[in-house]
Amino acid sequence: MLHKKIEIVVRSNIASLYTYILDNTPEIDKDRMRPIIIICPGGGYQSTSDRESEPVALHFNSMGYHSCVLRYSVKPTEYPIALLQLASTILYIREKAKEWNIDHNKIVVCGFSAGGHLVANLGTMWKDPFLSEAIGVSKEQIKPNGMILSYPVINSGRFGHKESFVNLLGSQYDEMVEKLSLEKCVNINTVPAFIWHTVSDEIVPVENSLFFAEAMQKIGIPFELHIYPNGRHGLSLATEETGNFAIQKECQNWITMAGAWIKNL
Repeated sequence: MLHKKIEIVVRSNIASLYTYILDNTPEIDKDRMRPIIIICPGGGYQSTSDRESEPVALHFNSMGYHSCVLRYSVKPTEYPIALLQLASTILYIREKAKEWNIDHNKIVVCGFSAGGHLVANLGTMWKDPFLSEAIGVSKEQIKPNGMILSYPVINSGRFGHKESFVNLLGSQYDEMVEKLSLEKCVNINTVPAFIWHTVSDEIVPVENSLFFAEAMQKIGIPFELHIYPNGRHGLSLATEETGNFAIQKECQNWITMAGAWIKNL
C-alpha cells in the first residue's frame, strides 16, 4: 500500500491528502485498474472528523478500492478555498492515475455532513469557469465521476445547518449563503450521486438529502437514495470502529450499497 501525506496548496492555504493506494500483484492481477474514493470528512467547516476519515478509507480498501482522505481548510479560511482544494485533488489524482493503477473514469468524491456540502458543491459546479480558471486547467480535469453524500449539508434556508454556512462563508455570508443552497445548483452537468440520510437526524435534517434528490430527479440526473428511519447525525460507518455512541446496525449496509453503486458508474 502507498500510504503518504501530500500537500495540496491553494492560494497559500495547505490541505493534507492522505493516500491509501492498494498494490497490484502479479499473482492476482498486475494490470488491475481500481476506482478511487476521495473522502471529505465532516465537521461543520470548523474541523475535519477523524471518525469519517481513515476508518472509511480502510473500509473502501477492504472492498478493493483505492481511497484517500482530504483534510481541507476550514474556518477561518473562507469559500472557495476548500472547493479549490478538492478540485486540485482530483487534478492530482488524474495525473497519478496510470502510476497508481487508478481507473480515471471512476474518481469518486465522498463527503460526510459539511464534507457532503463540499463534495456536492463540486459535483454540481465543476463546469463553472471560475474553478478551472483559478487552477489553470480544463474543466474535465477536475470533474468527479460520481459523488457519495452521507447525511450532507445541502440547504442553507429553513432546513440548513447555519453554523456550517457561517464557518464556510465568514465575511461573505450575506452575499453568498443563498447561492450555496445546493439543491438550487443542480444542473444538467451534475454528476451521479449515491445519497443516504436518517429521518431522525436532528443536526442536519433529512430534507437536505430529499431536496437534493428531488432536484436531480426533475432534470434526469442519475442518483440512488437511501433513507433510514433511525440514527443520529454523524454515524460514519455506524459501527464500533467509528464510535460506540454512533452504532446503528441497520445503517451499516450503506457502504456496501455504495460500493456496488461505484461498480455500476
